[in-house]
Order: sequence, then structure tokens, then C-alpha cells
Amino acid sequence: MTRRTVLGAAFGLGVAAAAGCGGPAPSGSADTGEVSGTIRLLTPIFEGAEGQKTLEGLLATFKQKYPKVSVEVDYTTYAKLNEKLTTSIAGGRPYDVMLMGVGWIPPFAAKGVLADLGESADALTSRFNKRVVDPGVYQGKVYALPIMLDTRFGIYRKDIFAEVGLSAAPKNFDELRDMGRKLTKREGGKLVRAGVDILSNDLRQTFLPLMWANGGELFTPDGKVAFNSPASVAALQLMTDIIVTDKTEDFGYTQPGAATGIPLVQGRAAMMVGHNNVWLEIEKNAPDLVKDGKIGFFPIANTRAAMFQGGTLGTVAAKSQHPAAAKALVQFLADSDAALAACKQRGNVPALKALESSEYVKANPSVQFAMGNLDSAFSEGGVPAWLEIRGDFKAAIESALLGKKSPQQALDELAAKATQVMARA
Repeated sequence: MTRRTVLGAAFGLGVAAAAGCGGPAPSGSADTGEVSGTIRLLTPIFEGAEGQKTLEGLLATFKQKYPKVSVEVDYTTYAKLNEKLTTSIAGGRPYDVMLMGVGWIPPFAAKGVLADLGESADALTSRFNKRVVDPGVYQGKVYALPIMLDTRFGIYRKDIFAEVGLSAAPKNFDELRDMGRKLTKREGGKLVRAGVDILSNDLRQTFLPLMWANGGELFTPDGKVAFNSPASVAALQLMTDIIVTDKTEDFGYTQPGAATGIPLVQGRAAMMVGHNNVWLEIEKNAPDLVKDGKIGFFPIANTRAAMFQGGTLGTVAAKSQHPAAAKALVQFLADSDAALAACKQRGNVPALKALESSEYVKANPSVQFAMGNLDSAFSEGGVPAWLEIRGDFKAAIESALLGKKSPQQALDELAAKATQVMARA
């Protein structure tokens, strides 16, 4: 059995078990119970010794407010999160509070795993940008509150741009390619500086902002596959041209999490599609770039501006035995003190509008840029089968970048596979 089959089976068993006991899922709006009990929290953030110490301090504050609530924490990673969730559901003991990624809510809400939090999406937009609220909404109901964001956008080295006579970031795909060629440097045929680095970031999370910037979408409003549209194919063609035609980066030059570090920070790349927390590596390993103002940011743009928006959302299990306590914890984690602490620990972007004026945001230009461009942000997911589909993007994109398939063939095959998965969901 494949890992997908195992998880799918577990997911199905868990949902069947949840559906077969205890009556309808409790709704946050209907819950009038006492805020008490022992609840279990599954979190892919607050990892490591520093993160755990941060969360322990936050939970001590939560305990002061709700003395009758105890929280048992299970730490995991995003790589293992889906497996932990589905295993707990299949075992009939789901976590009371589950922190999930953007794009994860429809798959779990559609199966009845998550509780309606009883919040109004419209009311939440007074505290959060609408684009931040939307990933927690499924079929008009709010199932998750945003805690923090992680974004991807264009990052460039102003000093390297100046070397070749460039003074501004690219405003469209044509400029991106033209500048990339000018900025690329080879010595004896060996690439020593990539004009555009599209490989340090996860390939799916590089392709998607390019697709959105070109007017493409993952799915149609009625839930059909759309990522093999002409606009989407053109975005993958751009990535392929960067590698195959323009040779502004070589496949294998770098990869996400490479031990050699991020090429842009080292001067081995002039610009990149990158994560907002690249700023942390710049501060640590190349502080002069910060001191001298050599780092710039830009939205990926062609027919429109686009920025990838991921993040962490707080949810409550539909079958939690202590729904009032679980909802109180989600609300606490999404509020300013806890959310800001989580962002500081990971170098991420606050979801709350009020935190735009915080000292943390003022001191981090990357986070400032992300918060200032949320109106151009797009999020992945949107259909119940997304968690089964998303893992197939990497192989499809690689097949085009390696010249094994055309961008059209790669995305058509991926679309056919996704359509089959969605039919089974």
C-alpha cells in the first residue's frame, strides 16, 4: 500500500468512527459549557527547545485565565502532521485542538472532523485581512482562526542589480527573464551566480505564485481542476525557460533546505522566489546586507500581482469532549500576545492587523512587505482532496524543468490524476 492509501484509509476509518458516536458535532455558537477539562493540543509550530519554552510560557498565561483547563501538548512537524492527525482520528481519539496549514481546512471539515467555531467570517475581517480569514472558511462556516502566516514573494540583491546597471525589480515575466539573463554569471561554463533562483523554494510554492500572477487558478469556483489552463501552463513554461532556455539557473544548483545555505544570501543568486523568513538567515549570516540596505522585495507580477500565503490555523475537533475549553485555547493562540510570540520564534508574519505596528514588524522589512501586500495574497487548497493532490506537483514540475515533458503535458497529466482523486473524495 502507498503512504497515500494508508492515510486515506485511516482518514476514512477515523471519520466513520467519529460519525458513529456522540451525535452531531458540537458548534462553538451553541456551546454553553464550562471552560474546563484536560485538552490535547497537536502543534507543528513552537518546535525545538526555544519554541517549547515559548509555548510553555503562553500556556501558563492561559492557565491563569482558565484555571480549570489543563493542556497536554504533542509536538510534531508539518511533514508528519497529516499522519498524526489521521492516526488520531482513526484511533477514535482526535486531538481537541489541532494546528493546521492553509489548504487543510476543506479536507478535514468536509469529513466532519472539525467543529464550526460559531464565528462570523465578515466580523473577523475587522481584525484580520479577508485573505487571511478565507482559508479557515468552508461552505460559509468558520472552522479555523489564523495564528500566523508564511509567505513567498520576490527577493533581490540591490547591490548585484547595480553591478549590471539595474535599479528596480522586475514588473512582469518578460522583465524577470531579461533581468535574469543579465544577472547570471558563469566562469568557465560553471554557474557561479544564478540570475533567478527558483529552486531554493519548494517547487509547488514557486509555481503557484507565478501561476496566480499570470491570472491562473488552482480550481474553478465549482471545484474543478484549473491548474492546466493556458495561464497556468505559461507560468510553468516560464520556470522551464529559466532553466532550459535562458540557463539563468541550473537544475541541482540548490534545493530547499540545502546545507550550503540560500544562494541569494551568499551572493550566488541575484533574485529569488523565497520565504519571508529568509530575512532571519540574512540577519544571521550576512548582517552587512541589512546594515547597507542591499535587500529588496517585490510581488511576483504579470497580469496581476501575486504573493503566496500559507500559514498556521487553529481548529477544534468536532468530537472534543471539552469544546468550550478547546475553543478558548484556539482564541487565545490567535490573539495578539500568543500570535506575536509564535511569529517571533519562527520569523513569520502576524495575521492580526493590529500587529502591523508592533516593534517586531517594524524591525523586519520582510514581514512588513508581506503584511503590506496581503491584498495580493493567494492561498493553495480549496477542495476536500487537496492534501492528496498537492504532493504530486513536485514531480510534475520537475518533469518539465528536466525537459522530460512539456509544461502542457506535465500539467495535463497532473490534472487528470487530480480529477481522479477528487472523484473518489
